[in-house]
Amino acid sequence: MATTVKVTTVGNSVGIVLPKEILEKLQIEKGDILCVTDTPDGVQLTPYDEKFMKTMQAADKVMRQYRDTLRRLAE
Repeated sequence: MATTVKVTTVGNSVGIVLPKEILEKLQIEKGDILCVTDTPDGVQLTPYDEKFMKTMQAADKVMRQYRDTLRRLAE
């Protein structure tokens, strides 16, 4: 499904308005928090999941701490 949205001014910032169908698909509503993730194809919007975000932060910390070791293992 391809949908276009327009970037618009929201106060001193910019934002996009998500169509009703997208809100229903993501199971979100006004006031909910979204997680924006970089992917090889662009960005991905998903509902915010606190447990998932804590897991990702822990993984990021480990990957930074053991960057050289992980790089050698990948070879």
